[in-house]
Amino acid sequence: MTIQKWWKKGLVGALAIAMLAACSDGSSSANKEVDSNLSLEEVVNKAKEEGEVHSVGMPDTWANWVETWEELGTEYGIKHTDTDMSSAEELAKFEAEKDDATADIGDVGIAFGPIAKEKGLTLPYKTSYWDEIPGWAKDDEGHWIVGYTGTISFITDKNNVKNPPKSWEDLKNSDYKVSIGDALTANQAHFAILAAAMAFGGDESNIQPGIDFFAELAKEDRLQGGDPNVATLEKGEIEVAIVWDFNALGYRSQIDESRFDIVIPAESSVTSGYATVINKYAKNPHAAMLAREYILSDAGQENLAKGYARPIRENVKLSDEVKALLLPAEMYKNTKTIKDQKQWEETTKQIPQLYQEQVLIHAK
Repeated sequence: MTIQKWWKKGLVGALAIAMLAACSDGSSSANKEVDSNLSLEEVVNKAKEEGEVHSVGMPDTWANWVETWEELGTEYGIKHTDTDMSSAEELAKFEAEKDDATADIGDVGIAFGPIAKEKGLTLPYKTSYWDEIPGWAKDDEGHWIVGYTGTISFITDKNNVKNPPKSWEDLKNSDYKVSIGDALTANQAHFAILAAAMAFGGDESNIQPGIDFFAELAKEDRLQGGDPNVATLEKGEIEVAIVWDFNALGYRSQIDESRFDIVIPAESSVTSGYATVINKYAKNPHAAMLAREYILSDAGQENLAKGYARPIRENVKLSDEVKALLLPAEMYKNTKTIKDQKQWEETTKQIPQLYQEQVLIHAK
């Protein structure tokens, strides 16, 4: 999967889950009694016995997963395969294959972690790094744990813009054209609207300030259509794009490091993450536990950072070379996380209609 497809994994709706779930008779597998309270040594030994792990939504090209899988193979003899799919499809697969699971672990948008738990699809495992994971980024029992984060940022083409905006106010008071992609469907665009809402007094329960911000851009003929991606940025078709920081960094690295300015807007932005979920019905549950353990280790976190994804462990030790790939930590001092995930789920259902009726109606 290419970098520009990051964070679009959650776009497939709950309908897919329901449709595939219908294929299952709901019976349990032999793995339902797996003890997830084992010592790390016991997990390692049992994982080596299993000798393989099958993931979904964790392909080699996404967030540099390839190095993690290679290292699990080298250090523990664990063979790996992946089937790439969206977050909703991952849960649908877990549910549909209860009697004959082909997936052991998946990587899902944070909103899908609680859904997976509620559906009884997850095997809890806290890992030895439990105390270093922020409270917002983990389930209390370890049913899901965020491994890496993204924060909404501005990427500006300096060939088109003389003074790149550093804040939402800069953007509001400029004449630059702005792109967030398709806000009717795209997860990234929804978070761009939430980030704007937070900057102007809103939150996940009050998205209106964000809608108003983009409505004003539309009225001023400053809201660009089209998807902000490598192709459109390289062609110079976009002046300022509002995207996840790891997307922005990835685009810049692929095109021209000197051409683009990337910042986290000064007033505020929103940070969200992706979480591992271990299939309750996994045939290789201990290999899946070991995979989660390794993902949260210094080596695993550094692997993710090499793919421009920001590690969830704040105190993880990264090499200077890898640190240089990421934005400076001070840029994130005013970022916020979603406090009420269920409310955000409800708000995202409302965004398409609000955006259509209050923003796109003014687009020229």
